[in-house]
Amino acid sequence: MTPTHYLAVDLGASSGRVFLGTLEGDVMHMEALHRFETPLLERDGHLYWDAEALVREVEQGLRRGLDAAPDLRSVAVDSWAVDYVPLDRDGQPLRRPYAYRDRRTDGLMQDAFRTMPAAQLFAHTGIQFLPFNTLYQVLADRRDTPDLHRRTACHLTIADYLNHRLGGRPVIEVSMASTTQLMDVNTRTWSEAVFRAFDLDPAAWPAIVPSGTPTGQVTAAPHVAVLAACSHDTACAVAAVPAGEGPGWAYISCGTWSLMGVERQVPLLGEAARTAGFTNEAGLDGTIRFLKNLTGLWALQECAREWGTVDWEALEREARAAAPPAFLIDLEDPRFLPRGGMEARLAGYLREHGQPVPGTRAGWTRLILESIAAGYRRTLDALERLTGQPIDTIHLVGGGARNHLLCALTAHACGRTVVAGPEEATALGNLLIQARTLGDLPPGLTLRDVARRSSDLHVFPPTEQTV
Repeated sequence: MTPTHYLAVDLGASSGRVFLGTLEGDVMHMEALHRFETPLLERDGHLYWDAEALVREVEQGLRRGLDAAPDLRSVAVDSWAVDYVPLDRDGQPLRRPYAYRDRRTDGLMQDAFRTMPAAQLFAHTGIQFLPFNTLYQVLADRRDTPDLHRRTACHLTIADYLNHRLGGRPVIEVSMASTTQLMDVNTRTWSEAVFRAFDLDPAAWPAIVPSGTPTGQVTAAPHVAVLAACSHDTACAVAAVPAGEGPGWAYISCGTWSLMGVERQVPLLGEAARTAGFTNEAGLDGTIRFLKNLTGLWALQECAREWGTVDWEALEREARAAAPPAFLIDLEDPRFLPRGGMEARLAGYLREHGQPVPGTRAGWTRLILESIAAGYRRTLDALERLTGQPIDTIHLVGGGARNHLLCALTAHACGRTVVAGPEEATALGNLLIQARTLGDLPPGLTLRDVARRSSDLHVFPPTEQTV
């Protein structure tokens, strides 16, 4: 069988990667062609993404992809959720996209509940209440820059904007649309009830398209199709979870954030799911990703940014040798959401609770990783209670799968077998959706069959004693 080639642009809140995927038989080989830091700007007290710098990085990755594989079949971009680029009637950006950690939406979620109560909003959208959800960002636009808001003819989320800049038509793929808190979770169309309640113009939002939709051709290389694979990075990662058929497994997509949940056919919209902080996001093939957004490696990443140069392998070894902490931190405390001063805020939390402050980087790392694992255990208990579905295996995918100490701590804390990998699950899922869309997967094999055969997996059994 002749190898076929695809390009995945995988954008995280910390870094971006461009992968060339080569499908040979039943294995997708991946080669990283381009890596870059996600360009975050601080201007006038606000946080923005440098969208034009992102476009340049994506275009550079595309050039490298075409150099490596002139017969490239397709390209697709995935990214984090909720942020967007407002475009005018000529399709030009009206401003840089705000970053979700910007503080402009503070208090707007509570204000919104006076217009539509939380229970009603959840019943329509099924989405977890986070203060930076797209809905509240749009309300901030209307309050702070009403003229810009009126001139916005189209909102495009980050991945969908970049697909558009490559040559695709302006659309929002369903997995991404579902995160906005503007989509009806049952109909998978923009929610008439939400738009009406908040007096928003549905004409300023493009069509929602299914995962794997071809949206055009690359302007600079018309033989390359632009696909909306799953524009939301977590949806791509879940698509590549190397699980077998049937229930009994959960996933954790661990990077800056951790997304922990199960795959379902129908949403859970009851009061218990809402008050427990779960969300119902659209997945591949009409599935629902019933999950909870948790703080992932963010606190550790921020500490490392403050520390300067970090040898991650050495730090993991030292943390493994450090004594287990006697007290753990609730990393879901809102004080840990903003950027900057992370170690000081963690230390303040410990002092408030009368606990000692670690004196070494290894001690901090051990404390943060143990706290992450404890959060997974609480979420696992809630998942089993809400779904009535016992879980015996946890698939931990994404960058966190590289941290074998975190994987072992998770197996211990949860009392479940942890299967770690693939580390680049998001890019792998992106590539496999492209291959399936173009009819290139071998007959009789599912996307997850190929994901398993393409992944280096590590199994961590539950242990009685801490690591």
